[in-house]
Amino acid sequence: MIKMQRVYDKNQVEGHRILIDRIWPRGISKQEANLDLWLKDIAPSSDLRKWFGHDPARWEEFKKRYFSELDGKQKDIQVILDLAKKGNVVLLYAAKDTEYNNAVALKEYLDK
Repeated sequence: MIKMQRVYDKNQVEGHRILIDRIWPRGISKQEANLDLWLKDIAPSSDLRKWFGHDPARWEEFKKRYFSELDGKQKDIQVILDLAKKGNVVLLYAAKDTEYNNAVALKEYLDK
């Protein structure tokens, strides 16, 4: 099963913990993050991330563009899917917005 969680949350969801942001989260140590893996290349490109800016009005277009980027990152996608076959996977992200972020979009992509 694939789950999502903010990397800053104190109550950590159990599973293989994968940070999916390109940039390391501010103010958190590697120990606090308690990561198993950091797949920074699976994050949206810097240009796409900046264009989106967590603007809900751009959400559908962001997902379309991000999914197109993900189509070219099948090696990283397969890593997540393989881990999910063995147990829980937790997609960790730093964004404050829990509704419109790359983890939500990535989970939607993986669920298809």
